[in-house]
Amino acid sequence: MKTVIDSSAWIEWLTGSATTPVLVPLIPAAEQTIVPTIVQYEVVKWLRREADEERADAFLAYTMQCEVMDLNTEIAMLAVTISSGEGLAMADAIVLATARKADATLVTCDAHFRDIETVTYVAKIVD
Repeated sequence: MKTVIDSSAWIEWLTGSATTPVLVPLIPAAEQTIVPTIVQYEVVKWLRREADEERADAFLAYTMQCEVMDLNTEIAMLAVTISSGEGLAMADAIVLATARKADATLVTCDAHFRDIETVTYVAKIVD
């Protein structure tokens, strides 16, 4: 089964936070990882702001080895349904819609995904 990694999980992993050891076994090899383009946007934006251009470029290069899924009409309309039903914001609904479209598990550290089916929620560990 393939896996979508949410921006929150990528950021925890990339920063080597206390949550990283829990995430490591949940992040598959690149060929088993699906990356929504909105996740590329969110993480690259965060890395440019909080780290540097080099780390942002390295993350983007890594994700290009994964299966990148563009936002299309089908995923957008599924996200509308998910947003209404689950009460998720736009970006979160798009990420979950992408995972559902790909029949993949979503790994996240965002608590608002905690009780949603097909989501593996990892609570952030505060150092």
